[in-house]
Amino acid sequence: MAAFALLLCAPLQRPAHAADAAFTQFIASLWPEAREAGVSRETFDRETRSLEPDYKLPDLILPGRPKTGAPAQAEFVQVPADYIKEASIARLAAEGQRLLQKYRPSLDAIEKRFGVPSTIVLAIWGRETDYGRYSLPYDTLRVVATQAYVGRRKDQYRTEFILALKILGEGAVTRKELRSSWAGATGYTQFLPSEYYKHGVDLDGDGRVDIWHSVPDALASAAQQLVNKGWQPGVRWAYEVTPPANVDCTMGVPEVTKPISQWLRAGFVPVRGQKLNATEQAQSASLLQPEGIYGPAFLTTPNYFVIKEYNFSDLYVLFVGHLADRMTSPQPFATPWAASKQLRSADVEAMQQQLTRIGLYKDKLDGKAGMQTRAALGAYQKQAGLKVDCWPSEAVLRAMNGAR
Repeated sequence: MAAFALLLCAPLQRPAHAADAAFTQFIASLWPEAREAGVSRETFDRETRSLEPDYKLPDLILPGRPKTGAPAQAEFVQVPADYIKEASIARLAAEGQRLLQKYRPSLDAIEKRFGVPSTIVLAIWGRETDYGRYSLPYDTLRVVATQAYVGRRKDQYRTEFILALKILGEGAVTRKELRSSWAGATGYTQFLPSEYYKHGVDLDGDGRVDIWHSVPDALASAAQQLVNKGWQPGVRWAYEVTPPANVDCTMGVPEVTKPISQWLRAGFVPVRGQKLNATEQAQSASLLQPEGIYGPAFLTTPNYFVIKEYNFSDLYVLFVGHLADRMTSPQPFATPWAASKQLRSADVEAMQQQLTRIGLYKDKLDGKAGMQTRAALGAYQKQAGLKVDCWPSEAVLRAMNGAR
């Protein structure tokens, strides 16, 4: 009887997957959409039968728990010197030079067909997966299913989940090999499933688009994505320049664009005596000062912003562009990065909130010192009579706190 009483008092044990019954029901509800997209019932059942959510992923909204938020990707939290490390650039550039020769026929075909330099697509491959040597850690289908269920961007990932099923159903890759980042980007050059269908190219001519094993397909697909987003053949990604001493760093936003010839007349000088021809000088460009008035400065062309659509980070574009250049030239940036230290993200976000309140900032509150934040900081520094350097610092934060 005592044992029976203990049994009655013991908490009922739930089945292992009972807590995820709602997830299972959600996945089942997607069958009509999957069928409409061309996914077979056999594929749907096989791939979803034991599918479970991964609640450890970032960027989720879980009931009763705070938003997890996106992880602090390196390009958003490190200062340039920490992200664009010379040792990494040199190592990847050396390997890129070897790959230029190994894949020369395919790269020549890519340049001829798409107008995208070989070095640019190789640099994307190098930055995304270390030329395929980095093992992506996540099950893509599980990632996109979880994000569709409880992610911040449910509608987007609902589509990604359906298309991931379609990829598997078509036999483009096995489930075991369909690995991704936490955000569901997969393959040598990191495509979401929807990007695979939008930009995928079968360059090697074997009848299928394979961005997981075929280097020609992966690089051609990256080139196609750049073209689809507006890549201009024959235009560099950026020019490093020495700005005039009285440079107004608040001009460093995409909205301030003018022909390179006008920037040159205003006192911006291409580094190392580089001479720009008439065609180059006629190109439109924006000013980029990643560390405010400290460190290197660049005149960025429309192709800079095309690469930025591949990954929305100035440091990412600088890494890719510089790595591409280093495959044909051994020279680092002419101006070294300054030893600047960025404030904590929470402090930068507090500055963004204050800048928003006083009407100087209209972008998102994300704690990142991007172009718009740096320009707004410069505008505030002008108003407050501070040194105008367009960089978040403790001095600016103290001034803002004191002005409240």
